[in-house]
Formats: sequence, C-alpha cells, structure tokens
Amino acid sequence: MSQSDNPHSHHDHHGHGHDHDHEMSHLSDEDVRVRALESLMTEKGYLDPSALDVLIETYETRVGPHNGAQVVARAWTDPEFKAWLLEDATAAISSMGFSGRGGEHMIVLENTPGIHNVVVCTLCSCYPWPVLGLPPMWYKSAPYRSRVVIDPRSVLAEFGCELPPDTRIKVWDSNSEQRYLVLPMRPEGTEGMSEDALAALVSRDSMIGTNIVYPPRKQAV
Repeated sequence: MSQSDNPHSHHDHHGHGHDHDHEMSHLSDEDVRVRALESLMTEKGYLDPSALDVLIETYETRVGPHNGAQVVARAWTDPEFKAWLLEDATAAISSMGFSGRGGEHMIVLENTPGIHNVVVCTLCSCYPWPVLGLPPMWYKSAPYRSRVVIDPRSVLAEFGCELPPDTRIKVWDSNSEQRYLVLPMRPEGTEGMSEDALAALVSRDSMIGTNIVYPPRKQAV
C-alpha cells in the first residue's frame, strides 16, 4: 500500500541547496545548513560553486537517470527480467550493479494504457538515488508535493504529459521504507532497437511518472 493518502514513517531528509534563486524561507533546515557550509567553503577558496553546480547537474540529469534507463530498456527487451523486476525490484536492479542508499527497498510500477503511475514524496524528498541520481529541485518543492496529490492530471499537463481522459492516474508516496521507479510504456516504432538505443529514449521524468517515453521522432522538448 503506497497511495498518496498513506502516511510516511521515519522519513530521511536529503537534498542539496544549489538553486540560489530559491527563497530561504522555503528551504529545509538541512538545505540552510548546506548553503551556510557552501558559502563558508567558497569564501575560504576551498570550493568553486560553478564547478559544483556542473557536477550536480551532470549527476541529476545524466549519470543517475542513465542507470534507470538501462533498467527500463532491459525490462522492455527481456520478459524474464521484467517479471523479476515487478516481483522483486530491489534484487533485479541490484543484479545490474545499481544499489546503495535509497535503493534498499525498491518497487517498480508498470504503466499501462489504462493506468499511469506518478511518484512523489509528500513530506520530504525520498528518491531512488541508485537509478535516478539526485532528485530535481521541482521534486522537492512544496507546490509539486502538494499539487500532484490533489490534481495530478493538471500537474502532468504542465510537464507536457497529456494523457487520455480514461487513463487512471495513481499517485504513489515514497518514504524511507520504500522507493519507486516507474516502468513507462515502450513507445511504438521501437521494435528491433537495441537496449542502448532504447535506453537513450528514456528520460528521468518518465521514470518518475511526470512524462512518458516518446517514439524516436517525437522526443519531448
């Protein structure tokens, strides 16, 4: 049971404070401490903020999500692996070498023509680091965490994800006990593509559920 109305238990709070335009009043205590430490290290010449931002951006959008994309591509091409992934996601993902903090108790949610899954952490920013990297700033923001539970269809539309009216949207609330990875539907026109080529189509947002995977000629902007 992990629907959006279920309570959390023993959440861990993680994240980085590198969105310098974000209002301090909206930051968690941990983000405030991180910013203070970053400022101190910058003043002493131990840290180059621009280099750190590049590293964070790379890990958010390339390194981490690339792991998850490989998991998705393998599930699309290997029925036995897909069955294992849906039955015991933690073990199946670990078999590909992706494990560690945030990946101890994984559950994979399969999207179908009738059901679209989307993931949130309503109390903080619990996130499957081994397969998705660092959580994006919007995932940790209060507006996303509250609005996606109340009106998920409108939130998805803001991400450019327009679903058919008869598609049911299920919102899953992550916590420190379990983290989720969405298995998006394989797009049409990808028959015969290699795992690497398929993985290149899979975006981070599609594995959170805020978007879908598009055919090769219709990539989201």
